[in-house]
Amino acid sequence: MFVIDSSTETPPRMELVLDKISRPSHSPRISRLRLLKILEQGLASCASTIISGRAGTGKTSLAIDFSCECGRQCAWYKVDAPDGDLEVFFRYLNASIEQQRPGFGRGPLSSLIESATLEHIPRLAEAFVYELAEGENNPLLIVIEDLHLICDSEWLVPFFARLLPLLPSEVHLLITSRTMPPAPLWRMRSKQTLLVIDEEALAFTRTEATELFESHNLSQEQASIAVDHTHGRAAALAAFAASLGATFERM
Repeated sequence: MFVIDSSTETPPRMELVLDKISRPSHSPRISRLRLLKILEQGLASCASTIISGRAGTGKTSLAIDFSCECGRQCAWYKVDAPDGDLEVFFRYLNASIEQQRPGFGRGPLSSLIESATLEHIPRLAEAFVYELAEGENNPLLIVIEDLHLICDSEWLVPFFARLLPLLPSEVHLLITSRTMPPAPLWRMRSKQTLLVIDEEALAFTRTEATELFESHNLSQEQASIAVDHTHGRAAALAAFAASLGATFERM
């Protein structure tokens, strides 16, 4: 599905893929209360969160669950590799926020994006924060999914390094990535600006695996065996439970 950028300030410049700025509709089979609690604490004490892990570790499922449970409006943006282009990235990011805050990014910020060079990136971050702060005061969660696809973009570190310390208190940024973003970003956790949930934390505990397996009418013993085989990896564990559950239903 597509939506046309119909800004009244400037002529339309690109078509946006609507699915990229829509929160996925699927939800996890179980809520992982241990991780949701950590995310809730981060929402209160940090400006941003990074959920980092390889494919299949449950990053997106956790982000979806949290975005539905946190009590905030959610702007969702799924990054693709071509979004490393500065203007493309900001057109999508602004459009995702505009769905929750009508008119966002339609004024001076739009013009700044069109003319920005690498040396102007800190100023662009400041203008972005200013518009967030000047908009509605409803608490907002901004989710950027798969940031690893554009981590080699020259503008990324200067933008986020300037953005994260300045985010308004009612706005929280949640990033999912298969790799940790460049060091200048994740080192911000030492300043209590950034919460990091890594692959080790994402792994299912035996208690969580038991809850998942019981939802398939399977036993604690079966869950324990599956954890040993999958090392608690979310996708592998879910596939194991679904397959085993389907086998027992056919018997």
